[in-house]
Amino acid sequence: MSEEKERQAANEWKVGPVAFISLLVAILFFSGLFMKIDGMKWLSAFDFTTLGGTFGTMKEPAKNTFLGAGGVSAKAGFLFALSLVPTVMLALGCLEIFSHYGAIRAAHKLLTPFLKPLLGIPGLTGLALITDLQSTDAGAALSKELYDQKQITKKELVIMGAWQYSGAGLINNYFAIGSALFAALTAPVIIPLVLMFVLKFVGALFVRFVLNVVYKEDFRNEQ
Repeated sequence: MSEEKERQAANEWKVGPVAFISLLVAILFFSGLFMKIDGMKWLSAFDFTTLGGTFGTMKEPAKNTFLGAGGVSAKAGFLFALSLVPTVMLALGCLEIFSHYGAIRAAHKLLTPFLKPLLGIPGLTGLALITDLQSTDAGAALSKELYDQKQITKKELVIMGAWQYSGAGLINNYFAIGSALFAALTAPVIIPLVLMFVLKFVGALFVRFVLNVVYKEDFRNEQ
């Protein structure tokens, strides 16, 4: 019986060419690389953010809110949260397709040698981390699904949350909001982006250290 279970486990994580292709497509889809390419605007049709859509311009902010002028409290919060549902549903639906073709297995095989020693998390979390660079909501939803399916432990989830929380939606926010300050930068535009990306790992490493030293008893019974 034990040999049979080991054989089934090995087959479950077996990776073929289709899985690697699926992973590559998933990375390109969630990374934002297709969002704005000069002379090839049609590629944005294969980008997650483009498919998720954007809000229109508010010419009269005092009136053009969810509830009109004076909308406050729980109603406004609920409607804002409701507006996030299509993006999250799109992300989860796409993940199911990529997972069917083996993207998670390929990510696990390729990224585990890097993520496991560095952050203590398996490579299958790679897609959720990549997605977070473009969409905070979709990244969080994918992380929750991994935890609900018991593919990651609570400790790994906390470390992932630390990585995602620091500079969440990094690429999207940097180029959409930070672009207003590009003219004032004295360094190349790419340098602050790379620095923030590196500091995401620094923050996650710090949280991993705290969990292993200060709160290690809380996770002693986790598998």
